[in-house]
Amino acid sequence: MSAKDNNEVLISVKDLCKYYNGEEIKALDGVSNDIHKGEVVVIIGPSGSGKSTFLRSLNLLEYPTKGTIEFKGENITSHQTDINKLRQRMGMVFQHFNLFPHLTIKRNMTLAPMKILGLSEEAATKRCQELLTKVNLADRIDSYPSQLSGGQKQRIAIVRALMMEPEVMLFDEPTSALDPEMVGEVLEVMKKLAEQGMTMVCVTHEMGFAREVGTRVVFMDQGRILEENTPEQIFTNPQNDRLKAFLNKVL
Repeated sequence: MSAKDNNEVLISVKDLCKYYNGEEIKALDGVSNDIHKGEVVVIIGPSGSGKSTFLRSLNLLEYPTKGTIEFKGENITSHQTDINKLRQRMGMVFQHFNLFPHLTIKRNMTLAPMKILGLSEEAATKRCQELLTKVNLADRIDSYPSQLSGGQKQRIAIVRALMMEPEVMLFDEPTSALDPEMVGEVLEVMKKLAEQGMTMVCVTHEMGFAREVGTRVVFMDQGRILEENTPEQIFTNPQNDRLKAFLNKVL
């Protein structure tokens, strides 16, 4: 059964709005969407279209002006939500790597699982070694972030998020700060994750990744979803004029 046929809705977003300066700036203007277990949802659109605001709202890094977000049936936009607990279940990878520069890779990766999940140092180290092996960085376990390339740091950032055993991974333009030759190694890790069935929501400018790995592509502009469909439909048969103009520029 493909992710598209999976009826289990992990995240349900209804009429999400994020306004600044009263209602002068509408970063999100009535966005609704369901994200199913095992889906790879790729969000594309011009700069300032609301893509990152939407993504960051999913784990409440941005708190919506109105609308609701449900995670596994629970309304997380309620003020009773334990935000820290919620964020354990949603891994987040940013444009910049946010690694602690004064800690080794091992400490960067084992700190949170030991403190928050209560893993022993032995168990956390074992998991750390397994994940680093998967991204071909096992030999860097005792290195410091300054000793790594940008692509290596971003791969570390991804596996650090996986240390918390999240149910969903959120990616906010994970390759846009990288040199072009390092982009492929990060996308390769994301591709493997998708193949293993990880639910992913990715904001990216990498159209090849959207086309190859996405199960669904969402096009946003001016705080709204203007079109969503399979990658094949979005890239070969776009319906929305704004989407057509966007693809003409980026492809």
